[in-house]
Amino acid sequence: MPSAFQFQCHLVLIFLAASKGETRYLEVRDAGEDDPFLLLSEDLKRELSAGQIYRRSLRCIDMLSIEGQFTFTADQPQLHCATFFIGEPEELITIDYDFVNINCRGGDFLKVFDGWILKGEKFPSSLDHPLTTSQRYVDFCESGNIQRSIRSSQNVAMIFFRIQQPGNGFTVTVKKNSNLFPCNVISQTPSGRFTMVIPHQHRNCSFSIIYPVVIKISDLILGQLNGLFLKKPSAGCAGVGDFVELLGGAGLDPSKMFPLADLCHSFHGSAQMKIGCDNTVLRMVSSGKHINRVTIEYHQLDLQETETRKENSIEEFCFPSI
Repeated sequence: MPSAFQFQCHLVLIFLAASKGETRYLEVRDAGEDDPFLLLSEDLKRELSAGQIYRRSLRCIDMLSIEGQFTFTADQPQLHCATFFIGEPEELITIDYDFVNINCRGGDFLKVFDGWILKGEKFPSSLDHPLTTSQRYVDFCESGNIQRSIRSSQNVAMIFFRIQQPGNGFTVTVKKNSNLFPCNVISQTPSGRFTMVIPHQHRNCSFSIIYPVVIKISDLILGQLNGLFLKKPSAGCAGVGDFVELLGGAGLDPSKMFPLADLCHSFHGSAQMKIGCDNTVLRMVSSGKHINRVTIEYHQLDLQETETRKENSIEEFCFPSI
């Protein structure tokens, strides 16, 4: 059975699919298919391709992956609300306040967070984000007109808000900006291919997949010799300034996840792992002395694959969770 974390994350991603269009735009796949996600209809695709600005109301808990103008109006006191934003890996998110009518002195608030928070866990982790945790929050009640436009540092961001007076609310415009070297990404989909490049920058970058997956790592370039080490208490990449690690766990924060494997040196073959954890993260640590690069391919793990080992599989982890 899926864990509570996996259920919550999948619920968020289902909101993502649903939020790409209003009810009249949604098409549901056949119940017999493995993927329960909702699809964009051709009507919405035609409207967006025509250059129209997409507009709709926000729910108290909502998810957005599309540009447009979005309005929340309280119909009753709303004390614990959040909107999650997600883009493609190579996109940053800009949130512009168009209109805000809330009672800050009465206890209302409207805050943007640079990243995601779920059950108290943050992505990116505090270790991997360029800002401190307090700097990642932008509170409208404190900044007001001083900062009406906020850009994320990665492909995810979110808004927290509390609005107690019916009729009060806000309107925001969401835009996407290109990011030449994506760092810290949550995948929108359970399968895909991604190349992470860190060009002479002292930073750590994570790619998160909120599904049990089969992941294949290839073309790792760290300017070193060949080598691959399974994570053990006495082994790893200690003393190596540039390396890649695979993490698995039941939460969102990579710094709280279990280390599965270390890749300390370059190689041009491929290494494959089956990871049944609720969340799988590939994390690259870079000293800034090299141009580091790694390519991954991944797809959602099904139960049949837990019983079949493939060539070059390193190890299997977390299967009791699926």
